[in-house]
Amino acid sequence: MATRITNRLLGAVALGLAIAAGNIAANASIQLPTEQMSNVPSLAPLLNQIKAAVVTVSITGRAGREKISRQGLGRAANTRDLSTERQVKASGSGVIIDAEKGLIFTNSHVINGADDIIVTLADGREAPATRVGSDPGADVAVIRVQAENLTALTIGDSDRLEVGDFVLAIGNPYRIGQTVTSGIISGLHRTNVGIEKYEDFIQTDAAIYPGNSGGALVNLRSELIGINTAFIGATSTNPGMGFAIPINMVRLIADQLLKYDEVRRARLGLALDDPAPALTRDLRLSGPVTAPLIAKSKKGHPRRAPA
Repeated sequence: MATRITNRLLGAVALGLAIAAGNIAANASIQLPTEQMSNVPSLAPLLNQIKAAVVTVSITGRAGREKISRQGLGRAANTRDLSTERQVKASGSGVIIDAEKGLIFTNSHVINGADDIIVTLADGREAPATRVGSDPGADVAVIRVQAENLTALTIGDSDRLEVGDFVLAIGNPYRIGQTVTSGIISGLHRTNVGIEKYEDFIQTDAAIYPGNSGGALVNLRSELIGINTAFIGATSTNPGMGFAIPINMVRLIADQLLKYDEVRRARLGLALDDPAPALTRDLRLSGPVTAPLIAKSKKGHPRRAPA
């Protein structure tokens, strides 16, 4: 039995080395868009189709006691507490999704406090951009630029993602130039991160650095599946966990911004109050209906009382 297990392990290692060397396909069902150069697999052909659609978004403006940019994740790190209004400069990333109309997806926090927005294309060209609309609650924004020969990314379907899918994150971190990181989808439907009011994040181990916000998260079919937004737990030796807004959620918000200049969400209004003593008597109530808001279960664990 031990010999059989050892042989299987050696076989798996040999298979991995063969894949790494490019001698055999990694998986017959996964067509990696690679090109053999000196027998070394490369994602360069795929990236050449993508990089032109990812841009740098720079802003100048005046801001006071408000969130003007995000450098990483953490409730304290999301805001700059300025005692007086001051001139600010910040930058992030964006993704061209309509070359003809010049529409670009980015994060709302990238353009917060902006008086002027400048988009730098992958080929070095710069052009002023106008704000189409933003939704701070979900951290989505749409801007527009007028320029020729733009390249747009194909939009994928984030509802079909699975944990384990390979992804690439592209943006301009630290203003050093366009940068690509790779990883897999580590989790889906993350709603308890505590960043935004409305959350349904894609979690990835592809490194997302300051300045990557608003950039592209793409799959190996060169499809845009998310907008990179934030990271958590980063240290000098660990890039932490990255989070991206699913592209289906971004599209839904962007469609409303383009149509209404705002996001119209359904709301349910409910107000509770103690009934008057006469009403309590007439309805044969034992006490005020609004007390308590927190009840105890039979096991003594706190639970929310039914509304």
